[in-house]
This record gives sequence, C-alpha cells and structure tokens, in this order.
Amino acid sequence: MGEKEKKKKQKHHHPNDQTTKPTSSDFSFKPTSDVKGLRFGGQFIVKSFTIRRARPLELPNLLSLPPPPPPTTTPNHHTTTTITKPPFPSTTAFLPTNFTILAHHAWHTLTLGLGTKKSKVLLFVFESEKMKAAVDRVWPPEIPLGEVNKKLIRGLSGCEMARFKFRKGCITFYVYGVRRVGSLGFSCADDLKKILETVVELKDFLDHTAMLAMPNQRTIGFAPPVAMAH
Repeated sequence: MGEKEKKKKQKHHHPNDQTTKPTSSDFSFKPTSDVKGLRFGGQFIVKSFTIRRARPLELPNLLSLPPPPPPTTTPNHHTTTTITKPPFPSTTAFLPTNFTILAHHAWHTLTLGLGTKKSKVLLFVFESEKMKAAVDRVWPPEIPLGEVNKKLIRGLSGCEMARFKFRKGCITFYVYGVRRVGSLGFSCADDLKKILETVVELKDFLDHTAMLAMPNQRTIGFAPPVAMAH
C-alpha cells in the first residue's frame, strides 16, 4: 500500500470523521491551553454574536431524542410522579440566542449571500455531574462567541479536553469532553460517546431559525418543529 493510500485510510478513521461512530478509545485529551477552540474564519462580526446556556430539555430536543416516559399510574388510579434525571446530566450546552439567530440571517442578507449562515452549538461533557455543577456556577449564562475560547476553554485551568467538530448544514456542533488533569480514562465516557454518535446521525439543519421554537424562546411569528433535523 502506497503512502497516499495510507494517509487516506488514517484520515478516514480520524475521531472527528462524521462518517464513523467514535469509541472511548478515540478520545484524545489535551491541556486546555493546547486544545483547539472555535473557528470564525474571516467573519469578524460573528464573534460578537451571543450564545446562551441551554435549559435541561433543550439539548434532547436539539438532538432529536425521544421525550422522557410519562408518569406511571398505579392500579388504584392514583398517579405516581416519577422523578427522572434529564438526559446527559454531565453535559452543559450553549445554543445561539435569538439575537444571534436573527443576526446571522440579517448579516447573510446584507452581504448578498457572502455572510455566514452557520450557527454554533457547544456541548461540554464533564467527567462527573459534580464537576459540571461546579463549572456551571462560574460560567456566565450568556457569552459572546468571541469570548468562548478565552473564558470557557482556556479559562478552565487544571483541566484537559477532547474536541470534536461536526458540520450539520447551517449548524456547527463543537463537542468537548472535559476532565481534570491527571485523571485516568473518562468517567462519563458513555454520555460523551452517545452524544457523538447522536450528532453523527443527525441530518443537516436547513434553517437555524427553527431553533427559535424551542421551549421558552420567543418565536418570530411561526412555529416550526422544535429544532428537528431536516
């Protein structure tokens, strides 16, 4: 096998390859000072667009996961409330704000189609729910995209990350596994693997304004399906 064929084969099996389902052995952790952050290209104005922390049920909606099971009913017809954790309790997600979604649309129009239409979604999967809770107390609920690399990624001192990037039509997913420096393995590897596999399976989003119909978001006069992948 020639050198070109070997390089092509290695590239095909890269953990960021959207055609393959990553396994726990694919996770490549680096210090936060070395891991790649968000890329903006030449669209400097995009750095001022904001993202906000997702609410518990918004991430499953975005990933097109089935809704949680309904409450169970006992034989004597009394309803028993079942307390269930939301999916991926170790994960913090950041979604485009209304301002960002509408600004993308306006910028694309003003630049006669040259402006980017890609919105960015960030998913941080922590090695434990305890670590997620501690970081959530420090991270702001809303932040400009231009400050993500400095404050959310480089700002996590004493940690290391595994980065994955997926382009899904007009939405680009950035997925980061986060653990403490010196940790062996990744305690929430199942969550990270499930999220990566789910994002890989998503079809391209054709219109990111559909995200405006997510729970507790104000719409702009229409109600498309809740962030369903088209």
